[in-house]
Amino acid sequence: MTKQTIARLNHDHPSKMELRHIDEIKKLSPQQRFEKLMAIIEISYLLKTAKKISK
Repeated sequence: MTKQTIARLNHDHPSKMELRHIDEIKKLSPQQRFEKLMAIIEISYLLKTAKKISK
């Protein structure tokens, strides 16, 4: 007998998505939160300083 796998998609009503995101953040340790914040800052800086593609 095979079990049906239910895929959890990231598509839902925005209010439900926000609650899910907040719940996931609360489960992170302070160190994980800090690492996530630093990754966001690093990506933001890379996007800001990236060279524009000229066509």
